[in-house]
Amino acid sequence: MREMAVSNGFDPVVNTFSLVARDAENGDMGVVVASKYLAVGAVVPFARANVGAVATQSSANVSYGPRGLDLMGAGQDPETVIQSLTSGDPGRATRQVGMVDARGRSFGYTGESAHDWKGHLFGPDYACQGNLLTGPEVLQAMVSAYHSTTGELAVRLMAALIAGDKAGGDRRGRQAAAILVVRQDSGPLHIGDRYLDLRVDDHPEASEELKRVFDLWHARSRRS
Repeated sequence: MREMAVSNGFDPVVNTFSLVARDAENGDMGVVVASKYLAVGAVVPFARANVGAVATQSSANVSYGPRGLDLMGAGQDPETVIQSLTSGDPGRATRQVGMVDARGRSFGYTGESAHDWKGHLFGPDYACQGNLLTGPEVLQAMVSAYHSTTGELAVRLMAALIAGDKAGGDRRGRQAAAILVVRQDSGPLHIGDRYLDLRVDDHPEASEELKRVFDLWHARSRRS
């Protein structure tokens, strides 16, 4: 596991904690995220079945999502993709991004001007990142929960989010959370890859509310 933390600086737009991951057994790809930021699920998470997953945050450059997926789909590894995207971005010092590809390769980047506490952790099949957090314990709790939880990727991602929230999360408070998991031909009516796409856009306990909705989805999916 590799870790990186950098110093204080620019006040970013999307102060966030997130985790992107791949299920090595069935190939599911996903992102989970929470923030004191309205409708964070509309900004941070991107994923494409059999390609990869991306979380773009801090002063979020949303083009990192589709562009990163295109480059990973063309065979580039996440480290090369992130280096390519950030090197040509004049705002790179304010960005934060994590990626994992369909082979389980991962990488994270935290610009030096993102807001403390910020940093990232990454290893095989996952990347975890956050900024404006209460401290490094948020990411450590997320990674620990992700690795210690059993079940499908969606369950493990949800456990990681709740662990990060309980460890302190965004130090400004809570507002929005989201979980996205993609799987080939597993969207509604088996069309597309949106296996799971749940969002809580504005709630004082966003992560817990997302968990409540997730539990409803999970109970239904187990019956079907």
